[in-house]
Amino acid sequence: MVNISLGQYYPGQSVLHRMDPRAKVLASIIYIVASFLCKNFFSFVLLFASAILLILVSRIPLRIVMRSIRALIFIMAFTAVLNIFWVTDTTAEPLIHWHFITVYTKGLYHALFILVRIVAMIIGTSLFLTYTTSPIALTDALEQLLHPLALLHVPVHTFAMMMTIALRFIPTIMDETDKIMSAQKARGADFTSGSLVQRAKALIPVIVPLFASAFRRADELATAMECRCYHGGEGRTRLRILKYHARDFLVLFALLVLIALLVTINILGARFGWLYTM
Repeated sequence: MVNISLGQYYPGQSVLHRMDPRAKVLASIIYIVASFLCKNFFSFVLLFASAILLILVSRIPLRIVMRSIRALIFIMAFTAVLNIFWVTDTTAEPLIHWHFITVYTKGLYHALFILVRIVAMIIGTSLFLTYTTSPIALTDALEQLLHPLALLHVPVHTFAMMMTIALRFIPTIMDETDKIMSAQKARGADFTSGSLVQRAKALIPVIVPLFASAFRRADELATAMECRCYHGGEGRTRLRILKYHARDFLVLFALLVLIALLVTINILGARFGWLYTM
């Protein structure tokens, strides 16, 4: 549970911390697009180097950043295995062939590149949207970015408030889950042995009190909001007014340059046949 980074803010004074949250949302979208533009070895090297640079610029310890990666190790390993055994190459000899198992060099490259892409996206989105941006600032940014939809009578403020509450209580629910599981283990519960069905049944004593606690917290929060005369976004004022600064445009420009470099590398790689191309 402690490896889940969603909703966990790491305070600091780096360039990424001081960026406008609206610019961070746009930067994360651009970075995700950049990760999908990688097609050959050199483009993935550039993408991985940019992820390392983001860690250095954010001044967040590497062990903190690795938490967001460790939480998805199983999904990453499963994706890598699928690519290794399912990607075929009819133009080359198989690297390993044993009964029904056939592994090609193309499959190994594909699995490696997929892992680099996933790691880079996790690092980029975590640094832009999670570790360097508080949940309140993030939802204020989403509300302002989605404000044009209010002209179509879309409840933008309600959506932003829902995001704020959800992000705020994710760490709380994770902590509550850990406490309930520890209490059940102290009473002799076993969550690791047995068949899949048995382990699923063993989670029932965790899920029931967790839902009861979540509903109780929701009721207490609703009562507190009513006592403070909350009536939605109408006439709402903000303590911090969001303003763009030069560093925001500089970071966005650097990400656009990254996309331009990746596209150029892809074009040159296709023309000259640089190593492996996806």
